[in-house]
Amino acid sequence: MSARTKKDLLDEAERLRTGGRPEEARERLLALTAEYPDDAEVACRTAWIHDALGLEAEAVPYYERALADPELAEEDRLGVLLGLGSTYRVLGRYGQAVETLRRGVEEFPDHGALRAFLAMALFNTDEHHEAMRLLLELTATTSQDPSVQEYRRAIEHYAKDLHETV
Repeated sequence: MSARTKKDLLDEAERLRTGGRPEEARERLLALTAEYPDDAEVACRTAWIHDALGLEAEAVPYYERALADPELAEEDRLGVLLGLGSTYRVLGRYGQAVETLRRGVEEFPDHGALRAFLAMALFNTDEHHEAMRLLLELTATTSQDPSVQEYRRAIEHYAKDLHETV
């Protein structure tokens, strides 16, 4: 019988996760991390399973390890920036959340969820104006609501300076 590849083991962990067995998936991923300590993909999956289980503090080092790898696949990089930024925020590490999510928005400017999570982190750092601006711009550009689209230009204009009066 041939040895199972890293991909086989990652696929198995994913099947366990989606099959409602996240603790077993975590165990497999931790074993993989021990075997492949410098592998960004393994670190990503390990971070995500910890987050899914509500183990945010334990997820952080895996996110950071994955993000440090310049060879990290673009889709995984997006997920890591979002996951790490969100995790920092939920842990009360607001400055790091803003920094990470800003980097995510710079790299992936059209990703709405990154902008929404950045707005939450900005709220937590009392940067309410910028948080509102981001959310209003996101609403104006992504909403399918006909009334929002009717007033899109006005919403985008006022989002730039909510204190503006005439």
